[in-house]
Amino acid sequence: MRSELTIDLGALRRNVKTLLRALDGAEVWAVVKANAYGHGAVDCAGAALGAGASALCVATVGEALQLRREFSTTPILVMGPASNREVAEARDAGLALVVSGDEIPEGVAVHVKLDTGMGRWGISELPAPPREVVGVMTHLATADTDLEFARAQIERFRVATEPLAHLTRHVANSAAALRIPESRFDAARCGIAIYGLSPFGTDAAEDGLAPVLSWASEVAQSKLLHAGESTGYGRRFVAERDTWIGILPVGYADGFRRDLSGTEVRIGGERCRVIGAVSMDATAVELNRELPPGTPVTIVGPGVLLEEHARVAGTLTYELACGINSSPSRARRVVVDAA
Repeated sequence: MRSELTIDLGALRRNVKTLLRALDGAEVWAVVKANAYGHGAVDCAGAALGAGASALCVATVGEALQLRREFSTTPILVMGPASNREVAEARDAGLALVVSGDEIPEGVAVHVKLDTGMGRWGISELPAPPREVVGVMTHLATADTDLEFARAQIERFRVATEPLAHLTRHVANSAAALRIPESRFDAARCGIAIYGLSPFGTDAAEDGLAPVLSWASEVAQSKLLHAGESTGYGRRFVAERDTWIGILPVGYADGFRRDLSGTEVRIGGERCRVIGAVSMDATAVELNRELPPGTPVTIVGPGVLLEEHARVAGTLTYELACGINSSPSRARRVVVDAA
């Protein structure tokens, strides 16, 4: 086994229910774009809907069409731009589209996006909506870092959409759903929190969330480096004294990135530091003693949070989760449904 990914759908359902409680009456729309942030779109969508989510959100019409085959009547919102051909496909499949410009396509449900400060997709002023417009939305830029700016965006949206209160209004992302009550409106588009990952880069348990993904491997080989000997490309780690190292059969081709050198994993109940350069197919860790091949390694799981790895890499949990290679040729994927 190179590595094993475990997806706990029971944890995902609990996370959805936690978000529903926090939203106090607003709907949860589950964001399952990018293969549910690497967790598996169909499995996660089904679990989220079963736990009370009211709709699914994706980035592309292609993603939506894949889900439509499994969920024939579920509302599915495509948040990214669509070509003319894709608009026709969305119309035929009963999808809803987000529109960020003045042209509103006919015969398909539309949510108009207002740019209140993200400075990306969206229009600056809302037009008089034709009958195709069923919702209005905006996208918060700093709900996880700058509450003052986020609240200013929310207020701009509230004022601009007061005449359209009969439409579905949605603003909140995961961070706002958890921390900014005035962002609730009618629905919240929640992604990262559904997967039990913190939008704030801290321990998600602080917000009552449980990680859905765990990642395990094993020690493929133990090796004794004598003082002055090195491991890996570029000799980035040179032993100062006799040092046992373990070689793990995962690397950046599996999603364990080169900039994760220096992070820690758990081996035999102990935290062990990743040393040297992470290779395409192998990673070295510093051991306290010789360990036999096959010793279990927790890369992500109890005692090792994805948020910790993200801090070492200087990135977001979103990016690390999306980057894990779940191809059957690289990892075994196991779906469990713990209560």
